[in-house]
Amino acid sequence: MTANMTRIEHDLLGDREVPRSAYYGIHTLRAVENFAITGTTLATCPDLIRALAAIKQAAALANRELGLLDAERCDAIVAACIEIRNGALRDQFVVDQIQGGAGTSTNMNANEVIANRALELLGAARGDYGRLHPNEHVNMGQSTNDVYPTALKIAGIGAIRRLVDAMAALRTSFEAKSDEFRDILKMGRTQLQDAVPMTLGQEFGTYARMLAEDEARLGEAELLIREINLGATAIGTGITAHPLYAGLVRERLSTLTGIPLITAEDLVEATQDCGAFVQVSGVLKRVAVKLSKTCNDLRLLSSGPRAGFNEINLPARQAGSSIMPGKVNPVIPEVVNQVAFEVIGNDVTITFAAEAGQLQLNAFEPVIAYSLFRSLAHLEAACRTLDVHCVRGITANRERLRASVETSIGIVTALNPYIGYRNATAVAMEAHATGRGVYDLVLEKQLMARDQLDRVLQPDQLTRPQALTAL
Repeated sequence: MTANMTRIEHDLLGDREVPRSAYYGIHTLRAVENFAITGTTLATCPDLIRALAAIKQAAALANRELGLLDAERCDAIVAACIEIRNGALRDQFVVDQIQGGAGTSTNMNANEVIANRALELLGAARGDYGRLHPNEHVNMGQSTNDVYPTALKIAGIGAIRRLVDAMAALRTSFEAKSDEFRDILKMGRTQLQDAVPMTLGQEFGTYARMLAEDEARLGEAELLIREINLGATAIGTGITAHPLYAGLVRERLSTLTGIPLITAEDLVEATQDCGAFVQVSGVLKRVAVKLSKTCNDLRLLSSGPRAGFNEINLPARQAGSSIMPGKVNPVIPEVVNQVAFEVIGNDVTITFAAEAGQLQLNAFEPVIAYSLFRSLAHLEAACRTLDVHCVRGITANRERLRASVETSIGIVTALNPYIGYRNATAVAMEAHATGRGVYDLVLEKQLMARDQLDRVLQPDQLTRPQALTAL
């Protein structure tokens, strides 16, 4: 690099040339060189960048109110943070998301970008840290060890809320299909064998209910991560921070983000404990498992079209084979299955990373963040994809479903209370052996009168509890 294209910055390891056009500084430069791991930079996680800027803005306001930061520097830092929260300078967040140092490189990337933009606003040159310094002013009263986990929690709350919105939209589509299919009788199955009748509406209503339950669980997880350790500084003792700083910065941050944050009761414990992230990840795994199970069902129910269940039709999204003409595959449920597998794997990563913490700090929060944000983003995308490109367009094969009930031996279960288990078993075995229908065999054996049998085998009688009399 030529002199007019660079500036010289200094750290404890020595001097380095930094691109003159860059808003980041020497710490960020070294991190870029050291951590060429995923190719996924902080710039791809705007929630985290906005959260970091909000924290730095709240810290500047708190330190100014405490008389520790002069108005001129505070105003410049606040203005820079507002710009970044509104989307500016995102391309300057260049550090890989997976990094050593417990997130220090992420924190310094934010400190340097904010400091250099603030310097510009003051009419100074980038890198003129004698005027306004990334550590002394932007990072005042802070440590990576309280800034980084707090930023992860704020960013996580935004991502959780978007996921809940996507799940709610998908649930609404399943509810609409449940209502549309409420009068369609079909055979329920256990262990892939005929069980007893139900409606297709009941089946789709189950998928909606599973989503509703997990929307509630995610709401509970959000409450858990509202507890922050900002003000803890290095290990939770609050060293270098004003005694009133923790409460004041939390108030300012709550106002800026609109999130009712809570300062942890024990900041030493909160600084080393990653249990909240484990909890959130566990809920995401629960969502993934149940969503994947639903997609397994959709693939099975739509299998065929001639040699499978063929009970429902999924929208045809693309040609299914490079060799088999006319083949259409259930590609949307398949991609959702794969997202679920990824989320389950991410949960294992988060679990190990949380367990690997030592003494007063967990150094592995970057991989927790990387895994958690991928799970949140991919689950949100999966829910929206499943909703728009699959569930809304599902149709039922009514004739096929009716025929499966009429020819099924499973309806004999409904007759147990009227003809007894022994007689019902004999009818089922004969029907299976001869191919004859249960209805005809029961009448032939005079086990029930025709009007009673017709009444018992009505769809509304087969799919809900009934008042019975003793045999």
